[in-house]
Amino acid sequence: MSIDVNNESGTEVDEQAVLDIARYALARMRIHPLSELSVIVVDADAMEQLHIQWMDLPGPTDVMSFPMDELRPPGKDDEEPPQGLLGDIVLCPEVAAQQGKDAPTEHSMDEELQLLTVHGVLHLLGYDHEEPDEKAEMFGLQAAIVDGWRAERGLTGPSPAPTVS
Repeated sequence: MSIDVNNESGTEVDEQAVLDIARYALARMRIHPLSELSVIVVDADAMEQLHIQWMDLPGPTDVMSFPMDELRPPGKDDEEPPQGLLGDIVLCPEVAAQQGKDAPTEHSMDEELQLLTVHGVLHLLGYDHEEPDEKAEMFGLQAAIVDGWRAERGLTGPSPAPTVS
């Protein structure tokens, strides 16, 4: 799996954890190991510009996903996983830090960025949360992936609750 993490935010983030959880999420979703993903970490001003340009919404947001080849997880266990360019995930640590503080179970900016990375991966794979059933499916997958990743690393305590809406 080729995953590039580029921190342009000026904020220190745990880039290795972002890389590791992205790799874990893609493996759990059975995406071809030769697929490519880019994760970019930007400041609030850059995120706000992207949010306005692509979503026509004011202010910075937490995560944005820009799919390339529109890869989807294989439907059956014996089906060959797709290979290609997944696309870009853009993260904003300033928004993540605030969301971590405001969450029902307060957590760190880095824990929020890990959650947002998984959220971004799922968006790249075609998942959405506009409708209640879609939200239940996506957030269920998101929680399972984050919990599995944390368990493999022996991380204790509650996993971050979804703060993206």
